[in-house]
Amino acid sequence: MTETAKAQGGKSGGFHYAYLIVLSCIMITCLPCALALSCAGIFFTPVSEYLGVARAQFTLYFSILNIAMMLTLPVAGKLMGKSDLRVVLSAGVALTGAGLLLMGRCSALWQFYLCGAVMGVGVAPLIYLAVPTLINAWCVKRVGFFVGLCMAFTGIGGVIFNPVGTALIQSGGEGWRLAYTVFGIITLVGTLPFTLFVVRSKPKDKGLLPLGAGEATDTSRPAAESGGVIAAKAMHMPAFWALVVFCGIITLNQTIYQFLPSYALSFSSSLPQVAAASGVVASAAMAGQAIGKVLLGIVNDRSLRAGVFVGMGCGVAGVLVMWLLPSTLALLLAGAFLFGIVYAQTVVQTPLLVRYAFGSADYPAIYSRVSMAGSLMSAVAAVFWSLVIDSAGGFPLMFVLGIVCMAICLASALFAIAHKAEA
Repeated sequence: MTETAKAQGGKSGGFHYAYLIVLSCIMITCLPCALALSCAGIFFTPVSEYLGVARAQFTLYFSILNIAMMLTLPVAGKLMGKSDLRVVLSAGVALTGAGLLLMGRCSALWQFYLCGAVMGVGVAPLIYLAVPTLINAWCVKRVGFFVGLCMAFTGIGGVIFNPVGTALIQSGGEGWRLAYTVFGIITLVGTLPFTLFVVRSKPKDKGLLPLGAGEATDTSRPAAESGGVIAAKAMHMPAFWALVVFCGIITLNQTIYQFLPSYALSFSSSLPQVAAASGVVASAAMAGQAIGKVLLGIVNDRSLRAGVFVGMGCGVAGVLVMWLLPSTLALLLAGAFLFGIVYAQTVVQTPLLVRYAFGSADYPAIYSRVSMAGSLMSAVAAVFWSLVIDSAGGFPLMFVLGIVCMAICLASALFAIAHKAEA
């Protein structure tokens, strides 16, 4: 059998096993990641009312979840670089599913906090590491497209399951318990068969070459791809710290999305038609995020620099339109959509930049360390923007700082590209 035949899955022009890996990544992002993260908001009000506590007290579990993710990432990165990915990812799915099931049994606030920590440990390798690690190992071509496609399903999963969960919550009694239980079962039954029986760490585990091996590769492949550098060395390089800044600040910037409905509601007296569409504004941003992940993946396969400029350019344009032209609902929605594209950079641009700068030799460990900045920022970003909005500067200051964030991210990304590790 020729090397080309192996690269095609065992026969020339045949179906490559890498496509099953892509499907497994989609199931990971669409089920455990979306159910634990993208659908969290539908529980905030009913559970806090059941417990008789302020909403902020209950939602603290989500901050605990993010802190647990941050602390888990370096350990998960080491394990994924050395262990069978089936074990690591299946353990992550099991913990996430168990956390959701247990949330449906909780009756005290501290129990929700404990479940949040369990889910944070479980979902950390799934949301941050699974897709880029598997796609990077299994694909030589169209890496950006496949990463973007898979990550888009965190949003698509939210679109699918938020209405399902809401219906279960509203079904009567303590419907939120039923919703958590159903979400936990879906997570376990829908994802474990893929992580246990389909996922393989590397193509050589199936006697294959990566998809596209021997063909012309995409232009975003790193100069250091032939070997790359280990995490200990990468952490002493300027490009590493530039990417830490990029990951942290782009995560801070993306959190502005959560306040777009409040921004629309702020026009309730002057522009009631805009205030009435506050929920649609958030949906427009989510649509931009889902489409933006695929778009940015395609652009990055041609040029990483172009991917950065397209993402940041759309984000700045979106902020300016929402800030300066809010009176026209169509333009407000268009601005929210454009902002959703820069939101997509968080989980698409970051792993591709890490791969470009440091190669594949110790990719999971390096990317997990970079991602810690994003996870930490997720725990504090909502509070930061709340303070900004409640200050004298209000929403205009939020938009100005958002533009500053995107300028910092553009500069740090270009710096990392220019100072990548040499082969």
